[in-house]
Amino acid sequence: MDLTQGVIKQHIVKLAVPAVVGYFFHTMFNITDTFFAGMISTQALAALSLSASVFFMILAIGIGMSEAVTSLVGNALGEKDIHRAQHITLNSVAFAVGLSILLSVLGVLSVPFLVEALSDPSYVAETLQYINLILYGALFFVGAFFLNALLNSIGDTKSFRNVLIFTAFLNIVLDYLFINYFKLGVSGIALATVIAEAITMSYLFYKVRKTKLWVGFSSFKYDKKVISELLKQGFPPSINMFMMAFGMYVITYFVAPFGKEAVAAFGIGMRIEQVFLMPVIGLNIATLAIVSQNNGAKAYERISPTLHAAIRYGWVMSTIGVSSFFIFADYFASLLTSDAEVIEQTALYLRVCGLASYGFVVIFISIAMLQGIAKPAVIFPISVYRQVIAPAIVFTILSMLGFGILSMWIGLDMIIFSSAIFLWWYAQKQLKILER
Repeated sequence: MDLTQGVIKQHIVKLAVPAVVGYFFHTMFNITDTFFAGMISTQALAALSLSASVFFMILAIGIGMSEAVTSLVGNALGEKDIHRAQHITLNSVAFAVGLSILLSVLGVLSVPFLVEALSDPSYVAETLQYINLILYGALFFVGAFFLNALLNSIGDTKSFRNVLIFTAFLNIVLDYLFINYFKLGVSGIALATVIAEAITMSYLFYKVRKTKLWVGFSSFKYDKKVISELLKQGFPPSINMFMMAFGMYVITYFVAPFGKEAVAAFGIGMRIEQVFLMPVIGLNIATLAIVSQNNGAKAYERISPTLHAAIRYGWVMSTIGVSSFFIFADYFASLLTSDAEVIEQTALYLRVCGLASYGFVVIFISIAMLQGIAKPAVIFPISVYRQVIAPAIVFTILSMLGFGILSMWIGLDMIIFSSAIFLWWYAQKQLKILER
C-alpha cells in the first residue's frame, strides 16, 4: 500500500482498524489465561500477574527492535528502493533468530532472581513453572513480532488480525484441555500460549513470503550496516518497551506489601485496561507506517496531519473507555475472579488509572511519529523517567508516609501525564525542524 498518496484519515482507519481487531483478540487471549488461572487459585492469578512484568521485560527488546524494522523498510519503500527493502527484510529475519536465542538464554538465567525478589513463597513455584516454559518459546514470540513488522511496513495489518482471531479461540480450547483434563495447572496455560505463538509465527512467515519483500534465503547477504542501523533505530523503542515492563515490575514491588490480592488485582486491572487501549496500539501502528513512508518520500507536509488525526481518534476512544470503567469496573473484574477483595481492588485501579489513557494516546502516537522520522533518541530518557525514576521516587515517598494504594494509582496518573506533555512538546519541536 502506497501511504504517500491519498487521504491520511482513510489510511489511518484502514491500517488501525484491522490492527485494533487483532490486538483485541490478543488481549482476549491474555484474559482467557487470567480467567483459567482464576479457576485454579488466587495464587495462580498472582503468579500470572508477576510473570507478566518479568516476561515482558525479556521480550520488550524484541518488540522494540521489530518496530525499527517497520521504520527502516517503510522508509526504503517510501524512497521506491524495493531492493534495499528486500535486503533489510532478510537481514531482519536473521537478526530476529539470533536475538530470540539470546533473549531466551538471558531470560531463563535471570528470571529466578527477579521472581524471588518480589513474591512471597506462596506463589514463587507457580510463577517459575509458567514463565520458564514461555521463555523456551521466545523464538516464536520474537519471530512473530519481526514478521508482523515487515507486513506493517507495506500496510498489511489484516494478516496479524486474522491469525490472532484464530489463536484466541484456539487458546480457549487448549487452556480448557490442559487444565481440566491434563491437570497441568499454570504450566498448561503456558504450553497453550507457546503453541499458539508457534502457529502465529508460521502463518506470518507464510504471508511475508508472498509479498514483494521476500526474495528467498538464497539472496541473503549479511550486512553489518543494516544490523547496526537496526540496533540504532531499535535501541530507543526497545528500552521504552523494556522500561514499560520494568515499570510494571517496580509497581508490583510496591504493591506486593498490600498482599497477593492486590498483586492479582493489578494484573487483572492491566489486562482489562489493555482491551480499551487497543485503539491506541492500532493508531500507533498506523502512524508509524504512514510517517515512515512519507518521511522516506520527503512528503513532510503529511506528517503533522497524521499525528494530530491519530491523537484525536485516540482521545475519542479513551473517553469511551474511561466512562466504561467508572460505570462497569466492578462487573469487569467479577468476570475474571470471584474473590471479593480482588474485585474491589481491581475496580479501584480501573477507575483511577483508566484516566491515564488520555496520556497514553499522546505518548504512543508521539513515539510512533518520532520513530517514523528516525528521531527516536528521546524515547530512552523519557522511558527511564516514566518507568523507573519517577515511580521509584513517588512510590517510595508515598510508602514512607504510610499512604494507601489509592495514592499510588493517583501518583501513577501524574507520572504518565507529565511524560505525555513533554513528548507532545518535543514532537512538535521536531516537526517544525523537519518542515523548514
